[in-house]
Amino acid sequence: MFKGHPKGLYALALANTGERFGYYTMLAIFLLFLQAKFGFTAATAGQLYAGFLALVYFLPVLGGLIADKIGYGKCVVMGVCVMFAGYLCLAIPTPANTGSFVFMIGALVLIALGTGLFKGNLQVIVGNLYDESQYSSRRDAGFSLFYMAINIGSMFAPAAATAITNKHLAAANLVYKADLPALAHQFLDGNISTENMAKLNDLAVGMNANAANDLGTFCQTYLDQLSSAYNLGFGVACISLIVSIAIYVSCRKLFKHADVNTKQAAANNAPVVELTPKQTKDRMVALFLVFAVVIFFWMAFHQNGSSLTYFARDYTQSTVSGPLRLGFNIWILALIAVSVYTLFAIFQSDSKKSKVICTVVTLALWGCAAALYFGMPESLGILPQELQQFNPFFVVALTPVSMAIFGALASKGKEPSAPRKIALGMLVAAIGYVIMLLASHGQAAPSVLNGKVSPDPVVPTYLISTYLVLTFAELLLSPMGISFVSKVAPPKYKGLMMGLWFAATAVGNYLSSIPSMLWDKVPLWVNWTVLMSLCIISAIFMFSMMKKLEAATND
Repeated sequence: MFKGHPKGLYALALANTGERFGYYTMLAIFLLFLQAKFGFTAATAGQLYAGFLALVYFLPVLGGLIADKIGYGKCVVMGVCVMFAGYLCLAIPTPANTGSFVFMIGALVLIALGTGLFKGNLQVIVGNLYDESQYSSRRDAGFSLFYMAINIGSMFAPAAATAITNKHLAAANLVYKADLPALAHQFLDGNISTENMAKLNDLAVGMNANAANDLGTFCQTYLDQLSSAYNLGFGVACISLIVSIAIYVSCRKLFKHADVNTKQAAANNAPVVELTPKQTKDRMVALFLVFAVVIFFWMAFHQNGSSLTYFARDYTQSTVSGPLRLGFNIWILALIAVSVYTLFAIFQSDSKKSKVICTVVTLALWGCAAALYFGMPESLGILPQELQQFNPFFVVALTPVSMAIFGALASKGKEPSAPRKIALGMLVAAIGYVIMLLASHGQAAPSVLNGKVSPDPVVPTYLISTYLVLTFAELLLSPMGISFVSKVAPPKYKGLMMGLWFAATAVGNYLSSIPSMLWDKVPLWVNWTVLMSLCIISAIFMFSMMKKLEAATND
């Protein structure tokens, strides 16, 4: 699995892991932060969330243009520095006023600009490693491993955000309650209903027996403490970036030879691949077709931070018991994920000694996971953002499964092309929202709840299953898409084309705000049906263009 890849892949993957850990820690709580601090509606918070994601994924176009002129490595370093400044600003507690909102927007712009300089250009360097003939056949597998490493960082992010939130609130003798921020804002704004007032009073007295005497002070204190907890979560990203740049700089010798654009290669008299005008045109057309399709995948996929988080908060049980508890201990998930790799190593090892060692390690990992599980309380409280850790866990755990399946198909000459995998990914994504349709059956519309949680919440298994299916789709689409771009992009436009891949992602991310905008206006099933239908239509379009796409891949 790990054999036959350039050493630079692992250095670049680890550098990206650190950056993604900070980014996803911030993203896991960003929407909740907007509503807790500023009291925004689901629609407003969803638009800001989607707008930020769109900017994050659109600015790699600018980063790619710059890198095609000055170099990929320079842009990567610049990106880390700019991101650090943005996260540092976001971590500073400020009062909830207009000035604070403007300051936050400035911080978000810095984060997006830094990501634009960093993200796409790091992946271009990875792609350049596989331009060498001895590695070219392993390009897809290499990007799968790279993508897996990214998700190691994002897997731990929700747990880090949750731990910080809980610890900070506990220090103030408070606990997290999903409906309390909205009720507190309704009270402070003077528009709370009689029913919601009774609910707020019960929650407040449950934390502080004297809260009923001064409910206004309690509400303001709770919102301030919760917002400060989220600020601390944003600060984690600063630390992760320091680790990321340290890995990048210390290991640069492993990938320095791949940090070369066409301008630099020409200056060093290195061979540069030249395409005919027709080849360039065919490749560009194929790339733009893929870009158009993935817009709708990312629109559906990035509901994890918006409508799926709303569903986790308002319609999903806030406690778990029984075997399901193991999914809400990040260390158990980490042990299980590692055991998947050691389990595969048992069958892939060349020597008997290695097989025995891998067997012992696998059993030890399972034993540690079991010990942690049996040491957990019988009932465990969970926060909405914790559901987000399942997607990256599934990516990490299922990557070797995916690689084994496609490796076996490749050995028989039957491995699907990258465009075909992308089309299949769209169909699989549609199945994820069929599960959400089942989960939403019989549930009241968000407008009926009016800030409260459902009186009959569903088990977390529905959302976990949805994330599992969306992960299958992601493994078919995202690493394969990046690999496709790195292979098909005309050499002199590599940075730009990788940037446009992320620009397509940006459009999808912005469109992901549509379910949030509709959240308080339509029944739940409407949102899930729209997302499911878009995935199916995109898959059909992709299959209809398959000959053109595969011709460009083999050109």
